[in-house]
This record gives sequence, structure tokens and C-alpha cells, in this order.
Amino acid sequence: MTTAQTAASYDQIAPHWAEESFNHENGIAQHERALRFAPPTGRAIDVGCGSSGRILMLLQKHGYDAEGLDFSTEMLALARRKHPETVFHHADICTWEFPRAYEFISAWDSIWHVPLEHHAAVLEKLCAALAPGGVLIFTSGGVDAPDEVTNPCHGQPLYHAALGIPELLRLIDRFGCICRHLEYDQHPELHLYVIVQKEVL
Repeated sequence: MTTAQTAASYDQIAPHWAEESFNHENGIAQHERALRFAPPTGRAIDVGCGSSGRILMLLQKHGYDAEGLDFSTEMLALARRKHPETVFHHADICTWEFPRAYEFISAWDSIWHVPLEHHAAVLEKLCAALAPGGVLIFTSGGVDAPDEVTNPCHGQPLYHAALGIPELLRLIDRFGCICRHLEYDQHPELHLYVIVQKEVL
């Protein structure tokens, strides 16, 4: 699937993540862990922010000037309604260029929708957008080798891809970052999250 097709799928199911029944604690403990490695304040961006705004609110609570980015028109419409004071960018991370460096970047359950052939370039872009000492948290499939799959989600097709842990760690080092934490946080499900920090030269 292309990112445009995935965005169209999310347009159809955007309200799910904004409903009260959605677990708004999803990913919060993991972000709290990442924030312990990060600078105490600065600029932050939630890549694939979705409609709930829970990660944006956490970052703002910690004193960050936080922005959101998403490729789904409907996701952003809901997010803007709930957080009118927040800056949002409607864009595809594959082609969007970061306007500045950030002390904290979240890409929770988002960049795994990027086509597999673009994964390395997107990871490089995220690492390059970190300020020295900045922290990136992102999720991936906890697989050992590159893989991709399309499965239904709330009646819509959603594509997921992963480079595999060995390649992820190799690229993180190549892109000037250090892996601070790697965890299968929903074991036995293959849901992996990684915390990386930009080297301070």
C-alpha cells in the first residue's frame, strides 16, 4: 500500500482513537521512560499524532513546545478540534522536511506504515531532526528480518512494515544515535519500542 492509501484508511476509522473507550494510557508509560533520557524542555513533535492527542498532552505537561504531524485529514480534524492551540502539520513523513531541530520526537505506532523501501530514509530523517542530546521514541515490528504485511483494522486495510532489529540497530548507530532502550512491551505480541538519543559531539 502507498502512504496515501493508508491515510485514506485512517480517514475512515479516525474516530476510534478519539473515543472514550480507547485506552488513552497506551504508550504513555513508555514515553515517560523516554523522557527521562531527554532534555528537560524544548521543542517536541508527535509524528503520526492521530486524533487522541494523548502524547501531545503528555509532552506539553512536561514543558515541551509540542507539535503534531499526521497524513490523515480526518485524524487531524479531530485533533485540531480538541487542541486548537497546538500547531499541526498535514503531511507525509516520507516527503515532509522538518522545519527545525527537536529535543524530543515521538513516532508511536506510526512510521511502521511507511513502505518498507522508505524505512531507512525515514529513520535517517528522524535522527537528523534531533537536536544534540535529543531523544526519539518509535515503534516497530519485533522481527529479526525485513517484513511487511497488510491486515484489516476496524474494517479497513492497514499496511505495516519493519526492517528487523539487527538492521534497526545498525542504522541507529550509522545515523549518529545511541540505542538507550529496546523492549517487547506487549510480549508475546511482536510490538517493539525503541528509545534512541542523538550523540552530543
